[in-house]
Amino acid sequence: MGIWRSYRLRLARKRWRIRAFRKRRELSAVTNRTNLIRRTDILLFSTLRNERIRLPYFLRYYRDQGINHFLIVDNGSDDGSREYLAEQPDVSLWTAEAGYKRARFGVDWLNWLQMRYGHRHWTLVVDPDEFFVYPFCDTRSIRALTDWLDASSIRSFGAMLLDMYPKGEIDAQPYREGQDPMEIACWFDSGNYTIKRNATFGNLWIQGGPRARMFFPDRPERAPALNKIPLVKWHRDYTYVSSTHMLLPRGLNLVYDEWGGEKASGCLLHAKFLHTFVEKSAEELTRRQHYANSHEYRAYDAGLKDNPDLWCKWSEKYINWRQLEILGLMSKGNWA
Repeated sequence: MGIWRSYRLRLARKRWRIRAFRKRRELSAVTNRTNLIRRTDILLFSTLRNERIRLPYFLRYYRDQGINHFLIVDNGSDDGSREYLAEQPDVSLWTAEAGYKRARFGVDWLNWLQMRYGHRHWTLVVDPDEFFVYPFCDTRSIRALTDWLDASSIRSFGAMLLDMYPKGEIDAQPYREGQDPMEIACWFDSGNYTIKRNATFGNLWIQGGPRARMFFPDRPERAPALNKIPLVKWHRDYTYVSSTHMLLPRGLNLVYDEWGGEKASGCLLHAKFLHTFVEKSAEELTRRQHYANSHEYRAYDAGLKDNPDLWCKWSEKYINWRQLEILGLMSKGNWA
C-alpha cells in the first residue's frame, strides 16, 4: 500500500473518531451500569429500534455464549424496548432521538461507546436479529474463542452474514416472544455468493443469498453486503467505517488468509425474515433512515407485495456450525 493511501486512511480514522466524540452528545443515559464491567469482561454493543419481541431470546442467547455486559443504544423505540432493557441487570442503555442516518446508521454512537468503554476488551457488535456462530460454539464459550485469539495474537474475527428464512410465506408462522427464531427461519442459501476484495480497506466484499436473488435479481451489485467483522479486541484508536463491514486501522480487515490457507471464521445467522419483517420494512421505508435513500427497503417493499416464498430447491436446512464449515461458509482454521 502506498504512502499516500496510508496517510489518507490515518486521516480518515482520525476524522471518524472525532465525529464519534462529537456525536456522544446525542446519547442520553437511561441506565449506566458500566461500573460493573470487569477488566476481562466480554462486551456486546448494539443499536436498535422497536425490537421488544426479539429481546428476550437475543439476551438469553448471548448470555449463554458468555457475554458479560450489553451496551445498547435505543433509537426512539415506542414498543417497550427501552423499558424492558432498562430492567436488565447486565445492560447499560442509552437513548438517541437524533436521526439514525446522520449518525452514519448508528456507527458513530457505537464507535463512541466502544472508545469510552470497550478499550482493551473483546467486543462483539451485532444487531438484535443477528446470532453469532463460531467453531465449536456448541461446546465452547465465546471466552474460549477469545482466549485462543489472544494466544494467537489475532485482534479481529470475521463472520459471514447468513440470511435465514422460513419455508413458505414469510408471515405464515408468527414469531413468539422468547422463541428461537431459527425454529421458523431455519433455511439458508448454501451457494449463490460472490466475493471480491476491497483494494482500499483490504476487506472482502460478499454479496448474494436470498436477498440478492429475490429483491435485487436485476441489480445484484446493489444487494446488501454480507461480510462482517463483529468481534474485535478493541482499542480506543480503532473505528468502524461502515457498519461492521470494515474497520480502521486497515490491518483489522485481514480476517482471511492471502496465501492459500484458511483463517478461522464464523457466521452471523441473520433472522430478519420473520412475520414482523413486513411491518418493519414498511416503517423503515417511511422513516428513510437507511443507506442510499433506503434503496434496500424500497426493494423489499416492491418484492413483498406478493408475500414471496424465499425458499427454493437449493435451500439448505440449518443443522449446526459443522454443516456451515463443510459448505465452506465458515472455518475453524487451525483452532483444534
